[in-house]
Amino acid sequence: MWFSKSSKEVLKELDVNPATGLSNQEAQKRLEKYGENKLKAKPKKSLLSLFLAQLNDMLIYVLLAAAVITLVIGEYVDAIIIILVVLINAFVGLIQESKAEKAIEALQQMTTPRTLVKRDGEIKEINSEHVVPGDIVVIDAGRFIPADIRLVESVNLQIEESALTGESVPTDKDSNTIFEDPKTPIGDRSNMLFMSTLSTYGRGEGVVVGTGMETEMGSIAKALDEDVDEMTPLQRRLDELGKVLGFICIGICAVIFIVALIQGRELFDMFLTAISLAVAAIPEGLAAIVAIVLSIGVTKMSKINAIVRKLPAVETLGSVNVICSDKTGTLTQNKMTVVKHYVMNHLKDVPAEGAGFKGSDDENELIKSFVLCSDATYENGQGTGDPTEVALIVLGNRHNMTKNDLNQKYKRVGEKPFDSDRKLMSTLNEEGNGYRVHTKGAIDNILQIATHALVDGQVVPLTEELKQQYLQITLEMSNDALRVLGAAYKDVDSIIDADEMENGLTVIGLVGMIDPPRLEVKDSIAEAKMAGIRSIMITGDHKNTAVAIARQLGIADSIEQSLTGAEIDQMSDDEFAQKINNYRVFARVSPEHKVKIVKAFKSHGNIVSMTGDGVNDAPSLKNADIGVAMGITGTDVSKGASDMILTDDNFSTIVHAVEEGRNIYNNIKKAVIFLLSCNLGEVICIFLAILLNWPIPLIATQLLWINLVTDSLPALALGMDPGDKDVMKEKPRDPKESFFANGAGFRAILGGTLIGLLTLGAFYFGLVEHGHYIGEVNMPEEAITYARTMAFVVLAVSQLFYSLTMRNSKKSIFQVGFMTNKLLIGAIIAGIFLQFIVISVPFLADAFGVQMLTLFDWGVVLVFSLIPFLVNEAVKGFMRLKDK
Repeated sequence: MWFSKSSKEVLKELDVNPATGLSNQEAQKRLEKYGENKLKAKPKKSLLSLFLAQLNDMLIYVLLAAAVITLVIGEYVDAIIIILVVLINAFVGLIQESKAEKAIEALQQMTTPRTLVKRDGEIKEINSEHVVPGDIVVIDAGRFIPADIRLVESVNLQIEESALTGESVPTDKDSNTIFEDPKTPIGDRSNMLFMSTLSTYGRGEGVVVGTGMETEMGSIAKALDEDVDEMTPLQRRLDELGKVLGFICIGICAVIFIVALIQGRELFDMFLTAISLAVAAIPEGLAAIVAIVLSIGVTKMSKINAIVRKLPAVETLGSVNVICSDKTGTLTQNKMTVVKHYVMNHLKDVPAEGAGFKGSDDENELIKSFVLCSDATYENGQGTGDPTEVALIVLGNRHNMTKNDLNQKYKRVGEKPFDSDRKLMSTLNEEGNGYRVHTKGAIDNILQIATHALVDGQVVPLTEELKQQYLQITLEMSNDALRVLGAAYKDVDSIIDADEMENGLTVIGLVGMIDPPRLEVKDSIAEAKMAGIRSIMITGDHKNTAVAIARQLGIADSIEQSLTGAEIDQMSDDEFAQKINNYRVFARVSPEHKVKIVKAFKSHGNIVSMTGDGVNDAPSLKNADIGVAMGITGTDVSKGASDMILTDDNFSTIVHAVEEGRNIYNNIKKAVIFLLSCNLGEVICIFLAILLNWPIPLIATQLLWINLVTDSLPALALGMDPGDKDVMKEKPRDPKESFFANGAGFRAILGGTLIGLLTLGAFYFGLVEHGHYIGEVNMPEEAITYARTMAFVVLAVSQLFYSLTMRNSKKSIFQVGFMTNKLLIGAIIAGIFLQFIVISVPFLADAFGVQMLTLFDWGVVLVFSLIPFLVNEAVKGFMRLKDK
């Protein structure tokens, strides 16, 4: 009962010093002893169960039944081929599913929450899974609680425990409370923090008392691992399409069977043909191909620093036409540097390098307040914490006022953490025989609550004239694209509550700092503009500062394109929505304004991406079509609410992700249209032959072989196409757009019709070449076999060649480049080689009912097979001329 013991007793029992934490060696020993800090996941499916799942399909059952019937009647070769095709198909599905699962597992590893712990006297950020009992955990606003923790220290700490208790209102926590009643309810244990709950305010430190299944979460066996097989909207649409096509094909097969019955054909052969055609015509491989392309795509995106948490985001990325981005760290380098400081009547530049500067008493008071009123650290050239605070610590170091020295001399005894609504932070520190409040934040907010000012060492009333001087200097700094922070103080006799800190303050002065734009962002914004995407800057900075940076980056042209949070508040929601398209910069905004901005852009039918990193950014991230969290500065809350995480916090990564998302969607579309063309070609060929009372041009085993080899391999290669380098010159895709829009449906029908008719043509050519004609009575089996061989090879090779022209819906293959997708070239060569093996190796030729072709016939095959490819290239050429 950790909650009934004092923090000292708990620390002693777990053998840990709260100042230094565990040693790395001890932590490793405990990790081996207690295991990783995670709940037991659902047992993974075995390879056998995954394999059997591939066979769980009605058409496969029918095919297996057909195999059994062929065995019974002694057609062993046909039975073996049918079973082999089913097994190979299942193995391909198994490999694809395993790859998709591994990719998703890898992404889950990359999005595992991180935890701040003390190890060997240093604060380190580690994966939550590596937290062990006895670890000293540092908690700040926005972090998930990684394990069950007994608090050792807390300041205004609030925890949202709905994941455990169902209570959505955050609970106040107090490290000093002890509960003697062993039956104290979980929700009342204010000295304890529990795994999977969320810190929303304040800060604290605690010692881990339970991990993994030994936590409260573990005791109620709440499984955290979510099912990852949820289908994306695209997969659902394709699954529905597959079902519709399936019913159509089954209908066609039924018609074929009835017509064959009327025509007096061999019923068993027609039964096999109808079943094989149904299996070949229904694109059951669609879902598998989409899954593998999506999983490979998200793995590829993770390598460019964009971790996609939710697969539907990949589809949505291609439709994004508004990117709302934070300024600091995303558009800029996140390396704040103080370049000016001001106390009344004294504005000074801070030299670029060096240390040991001596300032006036007022300047020293200004810097002292900034350093004491911060939680960042800076040691050995490395800073942790907010970049703005790091810049202030560096300023203190250069004036020989280090944070460690000041903290020892002026011990902190209270604080009021930064709040995005107040835009202020205050600390209460010991000062002589009394205490001093140090406040830093937005200078205009400080001026609203201050009553005095420090002028040349004297405290004087804060007049309107003095206020205007501070505001004038703020304006000048902002016009130079500097971020301005003010500092103030108040002396008190005793420790006061946080609510009493921020009133009656004395203004000391202000500093101007700059975070220069990222060098690559300007080009990315230009690229986004070319792609029909508007870039919007959202910042808590002063309007002039924001506009100055926006101008440098090409986001805005003038200050008229900017709006402040206060100005947003003066508009009604309808008025704001009407005017939203006039603005490119939103300054001095709160998280609530972010939600308004997202909703206003979405009201015009825009697909909006929004970045965020704070606890309060979660609502805007959820409201956006693509919520983007910062991987470096982002809180666990913002990451949990997001669809995508940027591991480098860089705006350019969003643009690269949009490009990748567009190419992934296009690749899926290519693969699907190609498969439908091939399947349609097979259906047309068989259906027309039966309606015209021709001999069957393709037998069941040949159809199954083609479905396996010449459909699947090129479709997968198309799904992994390198993509179009000019994809960002096109407008964003309308999310409501049909999958068959922009001529895709026409291309599928055209390709399928040509492939089907040419296969019939090849069959006819084979008969005529042997001196026979359609309708001839007692036609020799040798002639039909030769004609079927021609049809078999033309159907396969025409599909393989046709895959080349599917690489781009507008550009010629000569513009795209034949060798830019080596996987596809490999699939085509492998397909032709396998066709050659099947017709030239005697026992395979006998099994598939084919024979060797002459050199002349191979020439005919190539001519027939190239026609769908050439026609589609001609259609694209005509479309390009029409566009010009």
